[in-house]
Amino acid sequence: MEIFISSKFDRRYKKLPNEIKLKAEEKEKILKLNPFDPRLKTHKLHGKDKNHWAYSVDQNYRIKFLFAENNTILYLDIGRHNEVY
Repeated sequence: MEIFISSKFDRRYKKLPNEIKLKAEEKEKILKLNPFDPRLKTHKLHGKDKNHWAYSVDQNYRIKFLFAENNTILYLDIGRHNEVY
């Protein structure tokens, strides 16, 4: 599974604390093996984001993404729950 990142995701990721970046990297490894691993708490979003998915980095931070073509994922955003949704 290949992961691409949006410019918004990149900007917001760079501003995160190092502790959250490390957790995100560990969760990404899990995502590449199985996007629906229970440790990720992957879920489909609703409303205006009904075509998007998200998974938990920790209790506070989430990554919003899209399943794209050819076994790829596009990271759209990262942040606290109220920032991403």
